[in-house]
Amino acid sequence: MPIFMLSDSLKKQIRDNYELITQALPQFKARKAQNYLVAEIAKVLAGNYDKHRRILVAEAGTGIGKSLAYILAGLPVALRLNKKLIISTATVTLQEQLISKELPFFLQHSDYKFTFTLAKGRQRYCCEHKLLNQQPNNDQQAFLFTEKPQAGDADILTDLRNAYLDGKWNGDQDSWPKPIPRRIWQQIVSDKHSCKKALANHRQCPFHRARDNINKADVIVVNHALLLADLELGGGIILPEPDTCFYVLDEAHHLPKISRDFSSATVNIKTSQEWLKKIKQVSTNINRVVHRQTTITPGINMLESANEIVNDLKSIELYFRHNPLNYNKSHQYRFPMGEVPDTIVNALISLKEETKKCLSAINKLVNITSEELKDGNIKLSDAEPILIETGVYIQRLENLAALWKMLLKERSSQQAPIAAWVNNENDGITLCASPIEVGGLLEYMLWSQAAGTILCSATLTSLNSFDYFMRQAGLRNDDGTQYLRLKSPFNYPSIPLNVAKMKHEPTEPGFDNELIDNIAQRIQSKTGNLVLFASYWQMNLVADKLRSKFSKALLVQGENSRSKMIATHKKMCDKGETSILFGTGSLAEGLDLPGHYLTNLIITKLPFAVPDSPVEEAHAEWITSKGGNPFMQITIPEASKKLIQSCGRLVRKETDGGQITLLDKRVISKRYGKSLIDALPPFALHIEK
Repeated sequence: MPIFMLSDSLKKQIRDNYELITQALPQFKARKAQNYLVAEIAKVLAGNYDKHRRILVAEAGTGIGKSLAYILAGLPVALRLNKKLIISTATVTLQEQLISKELPFFLQHSDYKFTFTLAKGRQRYCCEHKLLNQQPNNDQQAFLFTEKPQAGDADILTDLRNAYLDGKWNGDQDSWPKPIPRRIWQQIVSDKHSCKKALANHRQCPFHRARDNINKADVIVVNHALLLADLELGGGIILPEPDTCFYVLDEAHHLPKISRDFSSATVNIKTSQEWLKKIKQVSTNINRVVHRQTTITPGINMLESANEIVNDLKSIELYFRHNPLNYNKSHQYRFPMGEVPDTIVNALISLKEETKKCLSAINKLVNITSEELKDGNIKLSDAEPILIETGVYIQRLENLAALWKMLLKERSSQQAPIAAWVNNENDGITLCASPIEVGGLLEYMLWSQAAGTILCSATLTSLNSFDYFMRQAGLRNDDGTQYLRLKSPFNYPSIPLNVAKMKHEPTEPGFDNELIDNIAQRIQSKTGNLVLFASYWQMNLVADKLRSKFSKALLVQGENSRSKMIATHKKMCDKGETSILFGTGSLAEGLDLPGHYLTNLIITKLPFAVPDSPVEEAHAEWITSKGGNPFMQITIPEASKKLIQSCGRLVRKETDGGQITLLDKRVISKRYGKSLIDALPPFALHIEK
């Protein structure tokens, strides 16, 4: 892509539209930080800094107005360079805000001419052909479904079909007024194996129409998981090709973890053997419909490989049965440094080879069936159940292949190993694997492929540095990536941060009782209180002790849905009553309680995460093996980020006030405490004597 440089006319267009947009916003205040963010986004995407590497990592504190900035700057540069602007988020809330509020507002009040759409995965759409040709009690497809039909299902399908034919429903699962039961949806859902645009009967399927809208739109809103799904397929499958897109990754601090979870694989030994034994049905069904000699060899190969896979799985199952491992309380055993026992390596090598052969054979059968269908030698009604059935098997075999590849990954002293573990619960042995670090994967799939990328969030730094996020995301200081940190415009020095005088540290026996007494004394009446806990058990312990004292004022996470709990809290605050929210880490991020809805925030403990998942344990083990300190390299940076997010619950708007109290003396008694305090916004620090 050629260097573009920002022309005077484009700069003027951005400035003029800034005026139009801000004049239309009620009570808008001009912010230098926002203007700077707009300018930097435009310069990076235009290639002013580096024409080959157009990446900006921007931490923009709460209140700066990130979405206004990236739409205002990203859209005109994208339109001028004939690129799509893809905005990816971690949460549905932000997606909905962009689609229903931010982008329509821009379209109405700016002079930018653009179209936008929300991109969803194929599984959110029904297949028109399946919907219109649905046959109740179709035994041939019944084995694919995990739930049996119920009385009334046929009526729901009829309602869906009629609404679709009348143009009152567009085939999008989310646009139907009531939740569609999974057992019904799986009968009509679009799938990549049978719902192909090349087949005439599927050209008007809702997913393909939505895909056409995606191709036509200038701005596409997605979530991180869908973005990663497209990139894993090579890009350009669900979304446009990466080199034709400028990406804005909002809530970018979630991306490394979502990428890691997305790349993991698990295989249950027992259930895998069960479905592999049923694969013979694929050949039977194909031979009944497709009358060609060419199906014989791949059919035999598929069955032989499936049998070999079953035998190898049995030998692995026997190994774990005869060699009991030291499982933890979660019934898990993690293989140190990701190295599986030598005894099962040969079985895994065989599994990798046979899974590859089985996949190749079944894909040949699918291709033969598709060719026969295109040539008009077989009916779509006969071919479709086969394509659906084989699609399910292909997906399962691909999952097997991904796991064997990870478990057999060659060890390197330079690269982090794979986290590998085994679960042993009621349903038998489950083998699991996940990458520890995904920086290399993100570099390969996204950073090196995209036309340009803006990563933004209110919390991308830890301990006042981008280093931790850079390591997680596979970015460097010297690779052309630009970094920008903009402080929030809020008046933080007016907010007291009290470090309570506590006798005990959280690790000491007397802490729980001291915590109960402290919280009871520090609750403020006739206003909004939020108490954040590091664990569910401690939250419930305190709640049980204080329930009689605070009665209906106490709202505990998990006892009601999050939305109902927050609605009740706001109702009580509006009436001038005392309301107390008890929550864990999930309430420490994304909870918006402006004004009188929150004036008293109590944080019970520094948010240190115990590395109790196999992936986190493996990461700590890897760092230790390299001579590092996992506590300083992972635990402290993570705690810094989470503490900033927790404190951020109090100040959501410029006029917000109140106080924060931290009931953990380690912030002043331990050496690392000062760095955690220094990384927070400049609150008025008060250490109780």
